[in-house]
Amino acid sequence: MSDPSSWFHEAMATAEGGHVRTDDGGLSTTLASPLAPHCSGLTPEQLLAAAFASCLHHAAVEAAKDITDEAHTVQVRAEVRLGRADDGRYQADVHASIASTGLSRDQLAGLVRQADRLWPFSSGDLSRHRLTVTAAENGRH
Repeated sequence: MSDPSSWFHEAMATAEGGHVRTDDGGLSTTLASPLAPHCSGLTPEQLLAAAFASCLHHAAVEAAKDITDEAHTVQVRAEVRLGRADDGRYQADVHASIASTGLSRDQLAGLVRQADRLWPFSSGDLSRHRLTVTAAENGRH
């Protein structure tokens, strides 16, 4: 892993008592638990989907800059399912798709490959999560 002094940004969040808040207050919300269905708030699946979509979106916009002047048209959708393995550990199943208007199928495929290479999560690491990144059907969500 690279020297931490070369990292771009860092963030901190604290979850306690059914609430999560980032250190800067940019996110502050009630949490719902999959183990307590009567609770209201954001679920772990929603938070993971938002985090994966946001992170991959940044990588896809960076990758799109090499392909098009319209990187602002990049859209990422992440779907997350949580479950338990036979040994009781939680597992995540994440499927992310990238769309961008005005790109050919080949350009979009290249953007997907480059974004998947850039972001800090590997589609090839199947130890505790399954992660796939694909182009959106017809290039649109």
